[in-house]
Amino acid sequence: MHHVAAANLDALHAFIEGHSRLFVITGAGVSTDSGIPDYRDRNGEWKRTPPVSFQAFIGDDATRRRYWARSLVGWSHFRRARPNTVHRALAALEARGKVELLLTQNVDGLHQHAGSRHVVDLHGRLDTVRCLRCEARTPREALQRELLARNPQWAKFDAGIAPDGDADLDGHDFSRFDVPDCATCGGMLKPDVVFFGENVPRERVADASRHLALADAVLVVGSSLMVYSGFRFVHAASKAGLPIAAVNLGRTRADGLLSLKIESPGAEALQYLLGNAAAMGDRPQRAARA
Repeated sequence: MHHVAAANLDALHAFIEGHSRLFVITGAGVSTDSGIPDYRDRNGEWKRTPPVSFQAFIGDDATRRRYWARSLVGWSHFRRARPNTVHRALAALEARGKVELLLTQNVDGLHQHAGSRHVVDLHGRLDTVRCLRCEARTPREALQRELLARNPQWAKFDAGIAPDGDADLDGHDFSRFDVPDCATCGGMLKPDVVFFGENVPRERVADASRHLALADAVLVVGSSLMVYSGFRFVHAASKAGLPIAAVNLGRTRADGLLSLKIESPGAEALQYLLGNAAAMGDRPQRAARA
């Protein structure tokens, strides 16, 4: 286990206790203990083939069939993921009234399952499917039933789990995989997540930016910030003079902007927040903001 030096824990404790409106940014490193793999190594480089791009998904039938076949197999693992210590610690921090916003780059919904309420899912949610034509949103569970009904032979596959509900199924023939269209309008279905090459919806960025303007510090947990959509908020915070702390195993794109860096997985570094929350259990919570 990667041991966190006591001095680092003290510094992180002081950082969190010294600020009352934290803008928290989380990434894939937060969910690895829940069994969802991350994408990058300690240098911020890809560990595997980068995920499918938006352009390839909408422009190529074969790519789309391969995506949904892998998703059919991977979803059964992904949907069973449960919050871990880090998710619970950040929910406890919010319950103490210390969190202005939790901005997550993850698409797993585990922060909400752990009890966090002030959450912006920057890259969307994998448990929802969106029609690209009529914008209807439907539960991923319903599509899973439809995919299995149309492709029963795929139910028997078990594959190596990959990040974000994907599965490693190299060498299989996807050409006959039957992908349903939108039941409402016949349009193309896509997970309601931001693919590479696709922009984060403007209103989501604006919402997060409004909260950043109210924050007094930024705490990054489990993210290399290599993707600009997340890094932009750290860059904006730095320009605004906000102190920034990061808990991450390995390099981040923002290393030069940090006031405090703890090279650690989040669990050990944030464990004390859970003990603190128990001790603070009798305190009134700050009223939830709209």
